[in-house]
Amino acid sequence: MTALAAAALSLTLLAGCTGGSNAVDQNANGQFRYVQSTTKGSVIPLGQRKKAGDLTGGLLAGGSYRLSQDAGSVVVLSYFAHWCGPCQTETPQLDALYRERKASGIKFVGIDAKDPSKSAALAWVQDKALTFPIVYDQTAKTALQLGNIPITIPASVVIDKRGRVAAVYFGSTLPKDLTPVLDTLARETS
Repeated sequence: MTALAAAALSLTLLAGCTGGSNAVDQNANGQFRYVQSTTKGSVIPLGQRKKAGDLTGGLLAGGSYRLSQDAGSVVVLSYFAHWCGPCQTETPQLDALYRERKASGIKFVGIDAKDPSKSAALAWVQDKALTFPIVYDQTAKTALQLGNIPITIPASVVIDKRGRVAAVYFGSTLPKDLTPVLDTLARETS
């Protein structure tokens, strides 16, 4: 009974973060914050997109990453943690999509957020043979850098070629959800 109640609570928490068609709440001083996700497979209309903050962080494999280094490219930021059940299915599938699309200039960057053990995260990434760069972000500070996104795990944030947030997806995002978005954004001029 306790396990059933815990499962129901988990589903309720995940469901509470989804829905809606406008992921950006704008206030009078031009600041913005994310309040809900974009419907899977859709993007924020061009005129409503806001510039993403310059996310930075240390890579699990060593070195550092800065979102601005991928200016001019469509970038998928995939938030996950190795202990997350849905992430264990989603993340390897997104890596396969990355390998399929990287020749066309589409970038994927994993954000390993809220993972208490860097060594366990690295071991999991190596076991899954993930190939996209992965930022280790134990405190989820990258969500604040990007634009104050209330991160759930898993989540995906898609940045257009002009560095604007084009989509925010909470919960599992599979290749079939991203493919139409990536096709649309790839056709946009930078």
